[in-house]
Amino acid sequence: MQKSYKLTCVYFVLTCLMLFVAARSQLTEDFYVKTCPNLFNIVRKEVRNAIKFEMRMAASLLRLHFHDCFVNSGGPLWKVLLGRRDGLVSNQTGANISLPSPFETLEAIIAKFIAVGLNTTDVVALSGAHTIGLSRCAFFSNRLSNFSGTGAPDSTLDSTLISELQSACPVNSDGNNTVPLDRNSRDLFDNHYFSNLLNGRGILHSDQTLFSSDAAVSTTRSLVQLYSNNSALFFNDFINSMIKMGNISPVTGLNGQIRKNCRVVNP
Repeated sequence: MQKSYKLTCVYFVLTCLMLFVAARSQLTEDFYVKTCPNLFNIVRKEVRNAIKFEMRMAASLLRLHFHDCFVNSGGPLWKVLLGRRDGLVSNQTGANISLPSPFETLEAIIAKFIAVGLNTTDVVALSGAHTIGLSRCAFFSNRLSNFSGTGAPDSTLDSTLISELQSACPVNSDGNNTVPLDRNSRDLFDNHYFSNLLNGRGILHSDQTLFSSDAAVSTTRSLVQLYSNNSALFFNDFINSMIKMGNISPVTGLNGQIRKNCRVVNP
């Protein structure tokens, strides 16, 4: 029931974005001003309703935007640039290679961001989206290795967090159990994620490495410290990075298409 409802909400929002669109050469705030003048109100209403029904939807939509381009949720507001078009061919292999993995080193993650025109500030600011949402145990259980008797746990993990995660992710489970990425303010978009990193409470390796890895000293650690003390700065940088990410190699104009059905190419 919940899965069906969430999919319906997402398809509704995306369908509103896709109907009766004139071609343009770049992304703009007023892309749908003539074809769907009430677009923002419609989308805002449906997203709020979806989040009321299932809080995880806020994180899911952020993740959808991230993948496409490269609220008791709170958080900053900004005008989204519209007009991105769908490609005509899916490229799962390319996505698997290009998208950062929760298991990768900080250097590898930064390199993937740089490859699409983003920088180190974007890496840290966009990682802050993990202030909301859940993670499957499969994405971090390798950090709890002593629980299975195969070695010591990740030394950058807070010891109390290790025991919590071991209870949530039994060694004989299938890895599909989920835990909040921010265990103290799971449904609130704030800067607490960065405070977690200062205290070794980043769930994913790719999160904690922003503060704890040797490479973080000269690149990301100072930003984590700044954002943990200044939510306004984090919100401002997050907005800028989201806008930059939304402008990664957009297919616009007469190239590609805006699908009437998200699942298939237009006939």
